This record gives sequence, structure tokens and C-alpha cells, in this order.
Amino acid sequence: MKPALPVSLSPSLSRLRERGTRNRLAMFHAKRTTLRGLVLLAALLVGAGLRPAWGAEAPLVFGVFPHLTARQLLVTYRPLAAVLEKRLGRPVLVYSARDFRTFIARTRAGEYDLLLTAPHLAWLARQEAGYRPLLKYSEPVHALLLTRTDSKLAAMQDLRDRVVAVADEIALATLAIELDLTAEGLERDRDYRTLPAVTPVNAMTQLLAGRADAAIVGTHPFKMLPAEKRAQLRVVARTHAMSSLTYLAHPRLSDDAAQGLREGLLEFAASPAGREFLAKGGFGTLVEADDSELAAFRPHALRTQALLRAAP
Repeated sequence: MKPALPVSLSPSLSRLRERGTRNRLAMFHAKRTTLRGLVLLAALLVGAGLRPAWGAEAPLVFGVFPHLTARQLLVTYRPLAAVLEKRLGRPVLVYSARDFRTFIARTRAGEYDLLLTAPHLAWLARQEAGYRPLLKYSEPVHALLLTRTDSKLAAMQDLRDRVVAVADEIALATLAIELDLTAEGLERDRDYRTLPAVTPVNAMTQLLAGRADAAIVGTHPFKMLPAEKRAQLRVVARTHAMSSLTYLAHPRLSDDAAQGLREGLLEFAASPAGREFLAKGGFGTLVEADDSELAAFRPHALRTQALLRAAP
């Protein structure tokens, strides 16, 4: 079995299933490139409409929502893709998108066979595209309001007239913290302004660089930050515990295929590489997910829909 292709941020995912001929030479050279080169090559291949040389069977597309950088997504989820390939007997391609909105649009269009996403976006995926919940990480998460260790910010009220870096206004962490800020009498664009940063990692980068006074991120991206950078940040406030990332299967997959995905995910979680992955991200383990649990995120999902409709 060929290895899974690295994460790509190309806007042309639908071309993935088209056959190409020149990609064989490109993939030959890809084996001799650096990790960074692999990521860039993947984007170029798919953007050009070229399909990886895996043979006649189309790959299964594993969509991971963009809570990490492309490099982090590749390093983090490629071992899981390898286990799924072995279990399913078909190639698995790890894919993401350049931002949250693009990822939601691709989810709505059904471009991902297997989906890993935030719970409010999982609710949307279920409602809008019929995705079926499979499993979720057991460890609850919190939305965090961060500042630098040398900052004088001590509470939410200190954000008046300040700049807050956020991945996106529709990120669950942003929605949750802003609900708490509203309860404190603080409104965005009136009492503070936000600095869109596309991903949680970039939001923390903007904070560390001094271009923002605070940042809003989730537990997982914060834990994935290198220890030396994490030591430069401190938590000003955190929300109540919330359900974690959820895996879902597209309805076009058969029951047997969906069951194979579930078993492959559990197999990975029980492996040494899987246990290391779960521990590093603070994910706990994998447990069953269902529609009733996702229903708790309906208000956040409806808020997301409203923000998407209002976008220019």
C-alpha cells in the first residue's frame, strides 16, 4: 500500500478523483523531498488536477478541520491514515482547507468521506449533508482566553480597547468565549476588536509577536504548541468543559465501510503510536458519539449559520 498523500490546502478537492499521468514522476521525486516540500507538492498536484498514482481505486478522503497548521496536520494524522489504509484496503488521503469557511463549504458539498471536526460543525455536517457520527475524543475541552506572561491583563474586563486574535468568528472557541464576554458586558467592535488569524496556531503567533493583546483558542491547539512558546503564554479565562472533536462518516459510505472506519480508528487509538498521539493532544481516548450529544451544540451551530449568511 502506498503511503497517504500529505495534507493539501488546494481549493480544488473535487479534482482529486480525476486520473492523471504526470503524477507518477512527481510522486517519485516527492520521496526525496523534505517534509515541507511534500506538503507543497501535494498542493500543486491536486491544484493541477493530478491524482496520486494509487491505481484504479479512488482514495478515501479524510477531512480534518484546520485547527492546526498544514505541517502539524500532516505529522499528526498521517499515522492514523496509514492504519485506516491497512484496515480498509484502500488509499486514505488526509485533507484540510485554508480556513474554516472553506472547510464548512466542502463538508456541506460532501467532499470528505471521513470527517474530523468541532462538535458544532459536526452538528451542521449532520443536518446539512447527512454525516453519521462515529467516535469522539473523550477528554472535554475548554475555550481559552490567553495573553502573554508579561502582560498586565488579568481578567476579561481588561480587554476594553484591546485587540484579540481569533482563528475565525465561527470557531467554537471564539463563539464560547464571546458568549462569556457578552455576559461581562463586553461586545466585539464596541469594547474590543478582533484580529482574524485563520487558525488557532496563527492566533497564538500573533499574540506572541505583539500584534494582539490576547488570543482565543481551544485546549488542543494550545497543548500542541511547542513547550517553549506555551511557557510564554498564560490563561486569563476558560469556559466550562465542552465535548471534543468528532469523527463522522459520509452517508455515501456503506454500513460496512463506516464500521471499518470505526474499527480502524479504535485500532489506532490502542496502538503505541495512537496512545502517544492521544496523550500529546490531551484527547483522552476514543468513545462513541451520537446525534443526541451533538444536539447540545445546536445554538453554536445556528449562530455559525447566521454568521456565514451575513458574510459578504
